Amino acid sequence: MDGVPRVPEQRGPGSPEKPGAALRFGVLGPVRAWRGGEPVATGSPQQRALLAALLLREGRTATAAELIDALWGEDPPSQALAAVRTYASRLRKVLDPGVLVSESGGYAVRGLVEGALDLAAAQDLAAEAEKARTAGDLCRARELLGRALELWDGEPLAGVPGPYAQAQRVRLEEWRLQLLESRLDMDLEQGCHAEAVSELTALTAAHPLRERFRELLMLALYRSGRQAEALAVYADTRRLLADELGVDPRPGLRELQQRILRADPGLAEPSAPAAEPAAAPVRPAQLPATVPDFTGRAGFVRELSEVLARADGRVMAVSALAGIGGVGKTTLAVHVAHQARPTFPDGQLYVDLQGTGPRPAEPETVLGSFLRALGTADSAIPDSLAERAALYRSVLDGRRVLVLLDNARDAAQVRPLLPGTDGCAALVTSRVRMVGLAGAHLVDLDVMSPDEALALFTRIVGEERVASERQAALDVVAACGFLPLAIRIAASRLAARRTWTVSVLAAKLADERRRLDELQAGDLAVKATFELGYGQLEPAQARAFRLLGLADGPDISLAAAAAVLDLPAEETEDLLESLVDMSLLESAAPGRYRYHDLVRLYARACAERDEQPPSEREAALSRLVDFHLSTVAGVYLIERPGDRLVDHLERTDHPGLAFADRHAAREWLYAEAVSLLACARQAAARPGTLRRAVDMLWAAVDLAESGANSKEYEAVATLLRDAAREAGDPRAEARALTALAFVHHISGSRFDVALREAERAAELARTAADPLTGCWAANISGVVALYQSRHEEGEAHFNRAIEDFRALGDRPGEASALCNLSRIHLATGRTESAVALARQGAAMYDDMNHALKGANGRYALGLALTQSGRLAEATECLERALSVFRGSRQRLWEGMTLFRLAELDLAAGRPAGAAANAEAALALLRGIGGDWRHGNVLTVLGRALNGIGQRDRAHVCWREALEIFEALGAPETDEVRSLLAPASVA
Repeated sequence: MDGVPRVPEQRGPGSPEKPGAALRFGVLGPVRAWRGGEPVATGSPQQRALLAALLLREGRTATAAELIDALWGEDPPSQALAAVRTYASRLRKVLDPGVLVSESGGYAVRGLVEGALDLAAAQDLAAEAEKARTAGDLCRARELLGRALELWDGEPLAGVPGPYAQAQRVRLEEWRLQLLESRLDMDLEQGCHAEAVSELTALTAAHPLRERFRELLMLALYRSGRQAEALAVYADTRRLLADELGVDPRPGLRELQQRILRADPGLAEPSAPAAEPAAAPVRPAQLPATVPDFTGRAGFVRELSEVLARADGRVMAVSALAGIGGVGKTTLAVHVAHQARPTFPDGQLYVDLQGTGPRPAEPETVLGSFLRALGTADSAIPDSLAERAALYRSVLDGRRVLVLLDNARDAAQVRPLLPGTDGCAALVTSRVRMVGLAGAHLVDLDVMSPDEALALFTRIVGEERVASERQAALDVVAACGFLPLAIRIAASRLAARRTWTVSVLAAKLADERRRLDELQAGDLAVKATFELGYGQLEPAQARAFRLLGLADGPDISLAAAAAVLDLPAEETEDLLESLVDMSLLESAAPGRYRYHDLVRLYARACAERDEQPPSEREAALSRLVDFHLSTVAGVYLIERPGDRLVDHLERTDHPGLAFADRHAAREWLYAEAVSLLACARQAAARPGTLRRAVDMLWAAVDLAESGANSKEYEAVATLLRDAAREAGDPRAEARALTALAFVHHISGSRFDVALREAERAAELARTAADPLTGCWAANISGVVALYQSRHEEGEAHFNRAIEDFRALGDRPGEASALCNLSRIHLATGRTESAVALARQGAAMYDDMNHALKGANGRYALGLALTQSGRLAEATECLERALSVFRGSRQRLWEGMTLFRLAELDLAAGRPAGAAANAEAALALLRGIGGDWRHGNVLTVLGRALNGIGQRDRAHVCWREALEIFEALGAPETDEVRSLLAPASVA
């Protein structure tokens, strides 16, 4: 910021406040003025030059001679003084009274309100950003610098003549670049490497001799795992500086290159220690609420607290373990963690690892959520477990954070989640002893002592009721096996019935539960504990408890629960909330409910034992499948009006939800994705729901296409295919194969598998007289053929699909096949017919008001227009598509559209823009889209980098793309080899 003229608020003592709308001025772009929101005419270029000179004088008076020199330099016209006076007079007429004043033979601008000049506002924001950065608040500093940079509107003082304006332009542009460097430096300190690569690539193209941008780009690439590209940037820079200036890179750049060559561990961390932000620290506080009536366990609390207090010298993983559920492991751990919060001022992390469930939490998924909670950007989170664990430990280094890992399956699940640095600690709860966890302090948690159990019972029921019936209370807690969960259930029930005495409760428990004292197997004790609460339920509550436990999935929504119970939502909510009150159900969030894993097993056992008639169990699950299928079909139809798929789905007897708009529908789909796929997985095992499960998956295809749930979608589709094959149901198998073929061709690396599945689906569809499935199978086969450059086959598939879609009256399907056929025409040199086909398909989508699929149509049209040379129209098509994909959570298509915009930029001779778009595409397509698409983006990125003179980095990209294409046997191999040929010869 040095050398930039400081422009404080130009208000002298006693400056009058102006009534009405205040004047505002802009110099960080064209010189302009506004009164309120209305522009004020500032006259000719010379008149604007005079205004700019006065605005940049910091409220001081500029003499006539200084103004003449500012406007004309050493060659003023003969009437320069008169011209200055004329310009001043004209400005005075359009500005507020008292703003432009005459003084000592010169002029000044005075009396402006705060924030009236954009430059002054930018300087204030930059100063505040510097203070925030000094205080360690990088988040606020970045935000302030971002706001300052947003005030620029093109070239400063644009269109203003004169030597003074030219000098100021240079200085203001230099200051803007300094602010950019500061902001980008903080981006890297905050872990935003992937985003920074795209922006820095464009900046190094625009300012090739600015070494600081090159240095930041090298660091961003290295921290993104792209070491070869980082070194290539140095080679490109060294060659450029030698060719242009005859000098070597500055020492800082050379040192960075050497550190990258050595794989210096220090480069993986921020270049300077980043203190925790003072004003808005990233300090997670994820501990669940502790129970207000926590009782007993004093020895365990003291022991664990002492261990945590010693965490300054070493990391302690503390396991509070017991063989039976409901013994209070989580309650104790949460209570101790809350007491230890002052020892861990930098935050507390919590996760339920679901170790006793059928699908325990994956460590890499947990690490992703922990890293986000600690302030790491999504784009900076690596893909592999090892890389995430390493980054997690790095982020925790220097912090004092407590990690509570609840309900762990085994030591292998826990190890990657341990902090690994001094000052941090981990509490682990599990049903098994963590003997394989090196260095762990093991605690075996048994049932409560009689005194502790009685104290807990008393705190819930009340001292007055227990004092007069102490023996009955002891009988109750003994009947509960001294298990905290059982005591809490029984005591809560008694507390809710003021007419009952403790003796009444004891008598109810005595006859039914005399065996509890003799049970040694923990699982049996848990079942008996839950039986206490279940036995006290009203019939409607007991039915809800049994039936809801049948559904798979981590939780269930109120609407889905109402479908299972076949009751109105209001009545369902009352039942579920009563189960929550009795600790038999948990409220995961407003409108969502879940079972403790052991309670769910018990509920299912009750359903098998007590549900009459037994067919009601199947009926309840069938209603749940109906609910999900009906709802997801509605979502599909909102996104694709007029699509005939919904007419070909299995019929349902129970309705789903209705949505007011596509936004609400889309939010439901992604919020319910895990539960929906779990429902489909569960339904695969029952012949009566198999077909509906397959159709549910087909209608939920957006989950696979977005990349968000593609792995689980594929797993469920595979399960359904196998189940349909075993059941001898060709229609269900054909549809499941079509879903699998779609997932595999979207993956970008399993084209042969996708083709086999699509061809088999087409055969089965003919056998099952299911023409719509055959249409989509042909469409997918055509896409695979297109990707594999088998254009004649692809054209035949698409023509057949178009004909069959038309026969069915499925216009959206026809539009899809037309757009795909456009790609074949484009690949075979028939550009004009390609444009016509894509335009026809896109128009059909628009006629049906298809937002999302209309974006796919514009994507195809944009490709054809690009190749036909109509670049402006192509840009409009692709940018409109990009906007829809972003708003629809379609990361795959968002990334691919950015890739196509990069191709367009290359065609338009804009390699810097191409590089920025290709980098943005790479960041979005991380983990989705497959290697083939990754190789294509790298190829285009290499072309763009080559176009901006970064040849070494371009060759790194091409070599990586070549490895991908060679491994896949892709036809693009020859193209990339030809790009590398000159380098190979050299």
